[in-house]
Amino acid sequence: ETLTYAQVDRRSNQVARALRDRLGLRQGDCVAIFMGNEPAYVWLWLGLVKLGCAMACLNCNIRAKSLLHCFQCCGAKVLLASPELQDAVEEVLPSLKKDNTSIYYVSRTSNTDGVDSLLDKVDEVSTEAIPESWRSEVTFSTPALYIYTSGTTGLPKAAMINHQRLWYGTGFVTAIGVKGDDVIYTTLPLYHSAAMMIGVHGCILTGATLVLRNKFSASQFWDDCRKYNVTVVQYIGELLRYLCNSPQKPNDRVHKVRLAMGNGLRGDVWREFSRRFGDICIYEFYASTEGNIAFMNYTRKIGAIGRVNYLQKKVISYDLIKYDVEKDEPVRDGNGYCIRVPKGEVGLLVCRITQLTPFTGYAGGNTQTEKKKLRDVFKKGDIYFNSGDLLMIDHDNFIYFHDRVGDTFRWKGENVATTEVADTVGLVDFVQEVNVYGVSVPGHEGRIGMAAIKMKENHEFDGKKLFTHVADYLPTYARPRFLRIQDTIEITGTFKHRKVTLVEEGFNPAVIKDALYFLDDKAEMYVPMTEDIYNAINNKALKL
Repeated sequence: ETLTYAQVDRRSNQVARALRDRLGLRQGDCVAIFMGNEPAYVWLWLGLVKLGCAMACLNCNIRAKSLLHCFQCCGAKVLLASPELQDAVEEVLPSLKKDNTSIYYVSRTSNTDGVDSLLDKVDEVSTEAIPESWRSEVTFSTPALYIYTSGTTGLPKAAMINHQRLWYGTGFVTAIGVKGDDVIYTTLPLYHSAAMMIGVHGCILTGATLVLRNKFSASQFWDDCRKYNVTVVQYIGELLRYLCNSPQKPNDRVHKVRLAMGNGLRGDVWREFSRRFGDICIYEFYASTEGNIAFMNYTRKIGAIGRVNYLQKKVISYDLIKYDVEKDEPVRDGNGYCIRVPKGEVGLLVCRITQLTPFTGYAGGNTQTEKKKLRDVFKKGDIYFNSGDLLMIDHDNFIYFHDRVGDTFRWKGENVATTEVADTVGLVDFVQEVNVYGVSVPGHEGRIGMAAIKMKENHEFDGKKLFTHVADYLPTYARPRFLRIQDTIEITGTFKHRKVTLVEEGFNPAVIKDALYFLDDKAEMYVPMTEDIYNAINNKALKL
């Protein structure tokens, strides 16, 4: 499907009219979108903007409790869903109907009682431009998007992105030299900020062409780039590694790609990618959806996320402070203030909350927002944003990403909140207590999920039942791949699960005396972990 700017403009006018005239929406309302990557995502979004409405971008992999939570916390009145997600919609339909939510499939017909169709209504209305009066109250501080981030607190949090932040987000694209004749290729999900704020908005800002794929495919990536004359690609660290791991081809360097932009790229992958696929300028940046600080590796030093910049440091107060990973809190001195780390040492990134560097927080209650604020950091009364990221600045002022603090870990480009996974696993009838954590796997980015489980008395472990349960309720990336059965689960003095030792011990059956299990997708069950499985994982013979 190919669409021109004019076609998207007219289609989004129809969306705005249909939402206003048929659904009764007005500026200030919020609509949740529950769909994968497709052109409709873009023109639905632009239609909402023209109407002055905010859009909540629901992750299309979430289900049940998580889906309801994400919908409810942003105050949305309407859910627009892909008909492909019919099962997920029907699962939460009774709860949504109780709240008088209007639900529509982005299609011309509906097979579900209580769910209407949207596109037939969009087709019927005029393509005329939308009067500005329909969005006259929108300012830079008006909510534009809600993008969900997995938090250490469990269920996803809805980060509020206002119109000012949307503009800031697109600055990166112009800074690295993307122009109107560029063709940008994105395979990242539109419900994440990278594809939406940098891919889609960066494309519109520069007048470039966007090539949107429904999901990433390592085998199709370069064929797509050649077919559509792609000049700019978006990535996350793992994505380029998957390309490097794909079989070598004689035409690996036959393409027009000149720029790659993204984050989370490890040094070893950067080197291999450049060696294999040719002279592509890689622009690595550091940012978080809700954070108030960003870095850009404008010198393109391999492995770095940026460099301390005199001008940025003049206007933005950020620092790396000492952090106790075990206690999961900043270290404070005798006066109760935080301690800056010297160069070469790892510290927690914090950035002062000011008018220039605001933190707009999360939707649905103030508790989550307050948790991300650090008070009295260097002096009484100051307030800083706690990034939750451990960074290091070397003696040449280059900045490197080290790790995420707390419970959240990343696997396959997605944040996994251990509490949410533990809650889900804990619902199985033979499970008494669960401690979920991420463990490193040689040759893989991020950490993979592992769960320590304490069994209920007089219950047997059932690998088939547990597999079915996690497959039903958790997206693939969040399912624990390894299990460890323990007699007691260790806790700290403040009744938090102790994870450090478990993380260090990993999943090696030669080291761990507890019973270990591995999630076997082919057998559709958790099977006993053997030396053979362990070796196959380490030798990369077994794909995770």
